[in-house]
Amino acid sequence: MPDSESNLESSDVDVINGTSVLSETKISDEKGSVEKRAVPQIGKDGYPDSIYINAAKIFQGLRTEKSSGKILLRYGDTSGSPTVAFKDEQSRRVSYELAFKTLKYQDLLEEVLVESKVYPSYSIPDELTSLLVVMLCDLQDRKFQNRKIFAEEEIVAEVQEVGNYLYSYETKLAAALARCRIKHDALSIEYFVPETILKQEQRTSALPICFWINTFKISLEDVIKDLEMKGFTKVESVSDFDHYTYAVDQHCRDVLVFPSSLKEELLNLDLSADCKLLLQDKSRSLAVHSARALLSEGADIIMAHLGSHLTIAHMSVLTNDSSSSIFVCGVKSSAKEEELMNSFSHMGCTNISLLHEDFTELRPTDPRLEKATVILLIPQCSELGAGNPMELILSEHGDADLLQDLFQGFVSEDKLRILAERQLNELLHALKFNKVQAIVYCTCSVYPEENELVVKKALESGVERDKARRYRLIPSIFSTCSDSESSTEMFFKIEPSEISSGCFLAVLEREKKASAKDILASAAAKALLDGIVEEKPKEEVKKPKVKQRRRKAAAGNSKPKAAKLPPRPAAAKAKAPVPKAAHKIQETHVCPICPKSPASKVQKNHAGSPKEKTVQERKAASDTPQETVQGKKTASDTAQETVQGKKAASDTAQETVQGKKAASDTPQKTGQGRKAASDTAQETGQGKKAASNTQQKNVP
Repeated sequence: MPDSESNLESSDVDVINGTSVLSETKISDEKGSVEKRAVPQIGKDGYPDSIYINAAKIFQGLRTEKSSGKILLRYGDTSGSPTVAFKDEQSRRVSYELAFKTLKYQDLLEEVLVESKVYPSYSIPDELTSLLVVMLCDLQDRKFQNRKIFAEEEIVAEVQEVGNYLYSYETKLAAALARCRIKHDALSIEYFVPETILKQEQRTSALPICFWINTFKISLEDVIKDLEMKGFTKVESVSDFDHYTYAVDQHCRDVLVFPSSLKEELLNLDLSADCKLLLQDKSRSLAVHSARALLSEGADIIMAHLGSHLTIAHMSVLTNDSSSSIFVCGVKSSAKEEELMNSFSHMGCTNISLLHEDFTELRPTDPRLEKATVILLIPQCSELGAGNPMELILSEHGDADLLQDLFQGFVSEDKLRILAERQLNELLHALKFNKVQAIVYCTCSVYPEENELVVKKALESGVERDKARRYRLIPSIFSTCSDSESSTEMFFKIEPSEISSGCFLAVLEREKKASAKDILASAAAKALLDGIVEEKPKEEVKKPKVKQRRRKAAAGNSKPKAAKLPPRPAAAKAKAPVPKAAHKIQETHVCPICPKSPASKVQKNHAGSPKEKTVQERKAASDTPQETVQGKKTASDTAQETVQGKKAASDTAQETVQGKKAASDTPQKTGQGRKAASDTAQETGQGKKAASNTQQKNVP
């Protein structure tokens, strides 16, 4: 075969389908740490017959229709949708990948078939033209070598016929491909890829990839240790990437970001094989983290779409520290349910319940969803903002027709309208669940028709029931804006770029119940209560009460308020014939509030304190003739004095005033004391009378 044919195979790694033709890779750093691992050589030896058949059917529906003047091949009747049956998930993915690769090189492959005179062929009917183009795409990718016959492969007659036909013309086909490249001055076959797809692949090849950590199986610290042992170095951000490096994502702390060039090597690590490190688009991690932040202890969450099983597993991992259950809608078959539950079991997820109904078929009053307070809605969208749209569509079982839009680089108006209507219906249905308190809406679309406009229409619809509180937009946990009225600031958006995939996130939460105070304050702020309600400051309301209490205290001399006193201690026996009033000065009194404290240490503001009583007794001992008269009156009115004494003990204000008056009357007391000393006979008589009333005074 000519040397020029050595360049027939694409020199790039197919970033769309994630495959590589490398037979061996190594993980090493500059220090020389090396670990070798075999990388799966998907498609290098060809595919089973069933893959070619399915890929041909998919390509038949995706291929680009040419104008009448540019038609080179006839593809037969394409009016009906072909029925595609896949053996398993792996065969489904490989079939779509091969079909999309054929779509990328459709123009080149058609030109090679015509240039080599291989087409038209009387032995190959138009109905098999799609199969012919698909198998030619794979043949040139294998350098026109014969494909391997797989064990236990089901032989398909059409595939055998087309394959043998192409092998018989392999030299002419290779020569025709070389002439086409010379004609177009193409250094590689990437020249023939449409510009929209080429730009998408270039962005995808440079875009960092994200892996989230399954903390059911391993901790972040252990993952970092494992990576460091394999020669990886941690850096602060993606701008510091230098081959075997990684960074912790700035939004999700359980997500690690790596250079895209390490994708195949990372997928072949034990960390990935054991479901400890899982590759997924970052937008899905943002969605599940937003939903988890709204989930209270013991509450459940509804995931409106099946999507990728990895998204469900990530939600399960994040709710590991609570008793929440995750209800997933849209699992139609028992076989799919068994497949998913086996995957979840392998990843350690146990709090997942699968529902056969689609989300819009669920009744808002479904008893199974009694404790559900959050709905995570990730609807099917155009996916053009995703880092790897092809991978996202396949992993989430999206609409295969979107691959054609991806090929064109835009979505038609009709399809965009259909998608937006479906998204709005799902969001409106979510608003009808009365016990749900929050909704997270997430897409990878770059169109406002699928993002802001859908959310605004839903909020303006008023589908909530009369008794239910309305929803409002709130910032997500990743937003840097405050809780403002500007809805444009409330949405969380990441524009697609060379360092990040695109994401749109909206968080809707029910309005909180406003208290009567908040309602009045809001109405007053809007000047709606003028002349109706006048709110006074708290200080103005309390001041009159304080003044009123002071007035009552000042007027308490006339009718002191009775208070129940604690029992008084027994009177100490006098060792010398000392007047009773003078003897009480030497007694140790106990404060009712602080029973162990002596009277000398009791504060003057205690009600009925012994210190104040002692001052009064001193006054009684040294009183003027006027006080002596009052003392006789007191001695004669024993019952009245007892009641008044009890009342005076509780009347703090009155006793304090009297105590102060007694304390400030020192000169008068001195003169009165001298006069009392000179009247010995009179004082002795009073002392005897006071001594005769000792027992009565000490009666509690």
